[in-house]
Amino acid sequence: MKYTPENITSLEPDDIFVFGSNLAGNHAGGAARVARKNFGAVMGQGEGLQGQSYAIPTMQGGVETIKPYVDRFIDVARECDQNTFYVTRIGCGIAGFTDEEIAPLFDEALDLYNVRLPKSFADIILRNRALKEQEDKKEENDR
Repeated sequence: MKYTPENITSLEPDDIFVFGSNLAGNHAGGAARVARKNFGAVMGQGEGLQGQSYAIPTMQGGVETIKPYVDRFIDVARECDQNTFYVTRIGCGIAGFTDEEIAPLFDEALDLYNVRLPKSFADIILRNRALKEQEDKKEENDR
């Protein structure tokens, strides 16, 4: 399994840097600042493809408000299968969420060959899948 590197300083032409944003597209700090300075993120655009980056809003409320944006990202990743998407630990910096809160939103993305997740996200998703499988087997055995 391939993961998003901790510190991305350059990309290949078909690579996309995926970062957490705010709805106003004020890319002033954290990975958003890196996206603006290095990968074409546009001030004022809070979501979607921009240059070699993709913004996922994370600053507008709880985890449930982030999910629709992650789902749209996953749809885009499926459609743009010639690109490789490097997802950063969105929402786990300035937005203040934990990896355990955000990682499950990317469960479907783990199975896409063109999406790289942070190792912490992948580990959490795989652990959650294993726990669910154990629960399902237990339920089946209890019948």
